[in-house]
Amino acid sequence: MIRIKWFGHAAFSVNIDGKIFYVDPWIKNPLNPSKEIPEEAPDYIIVTHDHGDHIGETIEIMKKHSKSKLIAIYEIASSIAKEIGAEERVIGANIGGPINLGDGYKVILTVAEHSSERGSPTGAVFGKEGKYVYHAGDTGLTYDMKLIGELYKPVVALLPIGGHFTMGPIEAACATQMINPKYVIPMHYKTFPIIAGTPEEFKKYLDEMKVKVELIVLKPGEEVTLKV
Repeated sequence: MIRIKWFGHAAFSVNIDGKIFYVDPWIKNPLNPSKEIPEEAPDYIIVTHDHGDHIGETIEIMKKHSKSKLIAIYEIASSIAKEIGAEERVIGANIGGPINLGDGYKVILTVAEHSSERGSPTGAVFGKEGKYVYHAGDTGLTYDMKLIGELYKPVVALLPIGGHFTMGPIEAACATQMINPKYVIPMHYKTFPIIAGTPEEFKKYLDEMKVKVELIVLKPGEEVTLKV
């Protein structure tokens, strides 16, 4: 079972067979109808890079839920460990190698073409064999996405489509073609006027490229359970 909730922007809760991951938890973003920190406690919080719209409420969530752990590039993890005074609650890593969480669950930080003040920006593949999810983070189109698709075979890809700071709809359609997931969910659009890409444009390019994928468009605060 994979259950995905979109909080808006790039913020998600992903439940994979009972293991709960939050990714880029900017819960208080302008699109999210609820600005309250969820009562649901994540097992892991993945932060793709250190921009405020992606770190979001990470520290607030970790203070509310004392057993939640952070996974991020080493420099971000170290900085947050100092801020919360708990090194044992962060897992600092780098791009490319699997982070083993036990019980078959893994996280792999992936290449993302973007910017970040602390460490490199990343995406993340997470889950377990046959139930991997790929969150691309903030990124332009890269050929690494083809390798991610071939190696990890993610069931679902969470891809930015807004443009300007990340891929736009046509680049995201090309990325979907390379990743070849069963499902694709667009993100990082319409939070601000400048990230103007739309799901309708995204679908148009998916259709033009004849990409075989199920497009799922969530509203902020909405969730979906995927068949895998």
